[in-house]
Order: sequence, then structure tokens, then C-alpha cells
Amino acid sequence: MSKKTHVQTEINGEGIEFLCEPRQSLLEVLRDELHLTGAKEGCNNGNCGACTVLMGDRIVNSCIVLGVEAEGEKIETIEGIATSEGLHPIQQKFLEHAALQCGICTPGFIVSSKALLEQNPTPSEEDVRFWLAGNLCRCTGYHKIVEAVMDAAKALNTEVADNA
Repeated sequence: MSKKTHVQTEINGEGIEFLCEPRQSLLEVLRDELHLTGAKEGCNNGNCGACTVLMGDRIVNSCIVLGVEAEGEKIETIEGIATSEGLHPIQQKFLEHAALQCGICTPGFIVSSKALLEQNPTPSEEDVRFWLAGNLCRCTGYHKIVEAVMDAAKALNTEVADNA
């Protein structure tokens, strides 16, 4: 049995401390230790994107990041995207465009899409498709997902313009 490591981090805006084994992935820590089960285990080798989270300003596959690497980082999971006021526009647009079916890939697509729209508020369809290339969906195809992201970009830009 290996010695556990103490990790201090911020997850979804809240300071968190946990103990994990050096070999445990961030996905295992999120799901098994912290009970944040939104990130899904799809492939467990970094190829499907179902476990995508934001770590700092990067999207990462939490299945191939060690839990100990979360030390001092700011992490955002799918659970941190909606607010008490309601769904984030990207979540709402996924619903409106029926851009989900089984739901395994959906958290990863939403986290990745949110990161895209924060870095590029007016992406082209090509930008969206390129950015989401690390997320795989076996159910819906990608057209509805791309439409949802494009519509969310419009909604967010309208919201910004209305608040200006």
C-alpha cells in the first residue's frame, strides 16, 4: 500500500483538500473521493474526452492527469458550470438543439465548448469542429453539437452586448 499525498486545490470555486495515492488519476479522485461524478470514464487513456475538465486555463482529460497534479490548481468540472440562476448558455443550447443522447460524452463536450467560447467568443464552424476534435460521441453525430455551440456563442455575445 502506497502512502497517500495531501493535495490542496480549488474545484468549482471552492477550496478543497484531499488525500490520494500517487498513482490515482484526477478522474478517480473526482469521482471516488470527492463524489463529483459528472466527468465520465470513457476510454481511460485520454482519447474520448468524456472526462474533460478545466485545469487552470487548459482543458485536460482527467483520466490521464494524476490527482497529485491538482496541487495548487484551479479546476472546473461540469458541476461548476451551471449557477444558482440556472444553466449556462452552452448547457441550455445543448438541450434546445438536442445535442445529446446517452449523456456519457456530454459533460466533456460542454466543458470543452465553454473553454472555447471563453477564448474565442465568435468561433467559426471550423473552429468549433477543430476545438472539439478531442471529444468523441458515438450517438448523436456532431452536427447538433456544433449547432449548439454556435448558437451559444451568439447568445453569449448578445448577452454581452446587452450588458454593455
